[in-house]
Amino acid sequence: MPVSNTPLLDDVSLPADLRKLKPAQLRQFADELRTEVIDTVSTTGGHLGAGLGVVELTTAIHYVFNTPEDRLIWDVGHQCYPHKIITGRRDRIRTLRQGGGLSGFTKRSESEYDPFGAAHSSTSISAALGFAIANKLNDKPGRGIAVIGDGAMSAGMAYEAMNNAEAAGNRLVVILNDNDMSIAPPVGGLSAYLARIVSSREFLGVRQLARRIARKLPKALHDAARKTDEYARGMTMGGTLFEELGFYYVGPIDGHNLEHLIPILE
Repeated sequence: MPVSNTPLLDDVSLPADLRKLKPAQLRQFADELRTEVIDTVSTTGGHLGAGLGVVELTTAIHYVFNTPEDRLIWDVGHQCYPHKIITGRRDRIRTLRQGGGLSGFTKRSESEYDPFGAAHSSTSISAALGFAIANKLNDKPGRGIAVIGDGAMSAGMAYEAMNNAEAAGNRLVVILNDNDMSIAPPVGGLSAYLARIVSSREFLGVRQLARRIARKLPKALHDAARKTDEYARGMTMGGTLFEELGFYYVGPIDGHNLEHLIPILE
């Protein structure tokens, strides 16, 4: 038998299998997943760049979150090829966009891992918010996770959803996938380091303690403490707009670096 070019991917039929891998194996897994996407699109045609741009992100999301209980929603369906390979459809991936084959987008009738059907765009935060609020109302676990690109963030529907997102609390996770087309400075090691710090359990625990103490202070001191926390992070990492809409913002980080992605998503 010939030696497989994708030995780790061969053992992953579903995200539950992926979660059995050690963190040190994820780099090789992502490389194998990228190889499979390239090979597939060379056979079937389709949207190659969109999928290649989220190989590590797809790997990290399914590794950290408990999909399909955590509802993962891709804002632009073109990005879902790596997702389909990981979620039980690798054996049919070369039927992509063929008659009777797999859809080129997420499709609810195809898989429980596709909770929302979408091609284009700007609907993901609204959908994820709906799932998150439904679980909250029913006291069920499970988050809504929206992956939205910088282009899709230009639509009003995305901002309408963000304006209502605070009600979901930490049940809603929004990942803004900037495809390196923005005027922002390049992402570097210091930015990733700061992002890891402010997303860590230790930092968040201290922050919550400080906020409880600050509530007992006179209003002027309480307001000053809150603004100091928000704007200190805003100056180092941006995100003031997102903070004002009720989000806890972390970033930017390198979306192709699994050593940065995994701990921050965790």
